[in-house]
Amino acid sequence: MIERMPFGATGHLSSRVIFGAAVLGAMRQEKADTILPLLLEHGINHLDTAASYGDAELRIAPWLAEHRSKFFLATKTGERHGDAARAELELSLERMGVDQVDLIQLHNLVEPDEWDVAHGPGGVVDAMAKARDEGLVRFIGVTGHGLRIAGMHQRSLDRFAFDSVLLPYSYVLLQDPGYRHDVDMLLATCAERNVAVQTIKSVARRRWLDGDGPRFAWYEPLRDAEAVGHCVDWVLANTQVFLNSTSDAGVLPIQLAAASAHAGDRPDAEVMEVDIADFDMRPIFDGADLERI
Repeated sequence: MIERMPFGATGHLSSRVIFGAAVLGAMRQEKADTILPLLLEHGINHLDTAASYGDAELRIAPWLAEHRSKFFLATKTGERHGDAARAELELSLERMGVDQVDLIQLHNLVEPDEWDVAHGPGGVVDAMAKARDEGLVRFIGVTGHGLRIAGMHQRSLDRFAFDSVLLPYSYVLLQDPGYRHDVDMLLATCAERNVAVQTIKSVARRRWLDGDGPRFAWYEPLRDAEAVGHCVDWVLANTQVFLNSTSDAGVLPIQLAAASAHAGDRPDAEVMEVDIADFDMRPIFDGADLERI
């Protein structure tokens, strides 16, 4: 079973692995219905979806009708203006058949111009705070991709008391000294303020190359069970962070099995460097390209 720990200051004991419902976005309901038993088997009690994840919110609706009390439910809005964000939140509630989500997250808030709109008068931050006051959401978080996001999250936390952040975190990505510095600063702030830290892209191998496939995520994940296990162990060894699961259904069982077997140790750099060489692992972000994914 995957261990649990407090999700920041929310009062919820969340599984260290959070189910990334993006994996369901293009699935038929019959296939999606086979995933929930896997989550229960591994003790996962936290779902993370988004309005932009295809049909993911619709796919989890039947599960929530039966198992809502078992899961901390998070979704996201990509809107920056308050009225549009409120409408998207209301549609998400309708699609999932619930009257409240535990966490609403501002999705990929990395661009400075969008940040200004989101935090300005009539922006999404004010709208989601109002939705919280009305009981439609319980907590508010912010997410993002790319090498600039840790610094932008720091800026967001300095402006508003977000309950959680989400960002890329892996051995490969943290070899970038600038990104590692920003992540370390952000983690220190989150620890001081008891903000939950969610991580993504733990088992990313590289961007797709021409001719690669089949493609079930925008990046190519690792598929070797031992290498996946090393990456999962590397992330989970940091007891401050949560790991959001892959959007590739074929890799998901491997990743969950590795997380269930995690014993607390972090693989040393030599082990990780061997995997990088053997599987041609490369950073999937470069500070500019794909930041808006």
